[in-house]
Amino acid sequence: MTETPFYAVYLFPQAAEALGEPMRAHLQDIAGNAHIVCAQIDTSGPFFGMTVLGKDNNGTIVELEIMIPHSMVKLVMSVHNDHDFGFAEGR
Repeated sequence: MTETPFYAVYLFPQAAEALGEPMRAHLQDIAGNAHIVCAQIDTSGPFFGMTVLGKDNNGTIVELEIMIPHSMVKLVMSVHNDHDFGFAEGR
């Protein structure tokens, strides 16, 4: 596999709620499972680091670095483009 994987970082429900409005734009929800799709993750520091790709008002790709406590992370999955992702049927 030569493609760059993305990571789906699943949060505990209480974590998504505690992070509040600033995180809502970055959270995706499939079947009640809140997660963030990241280009990179860093688990080595005191916080769980995530690099999220987005676009600014001009359409330029920008990177946003988000750091949250490790205790908020429920599961991390590597996501590749060769198949559907998620729990919902019929996607």
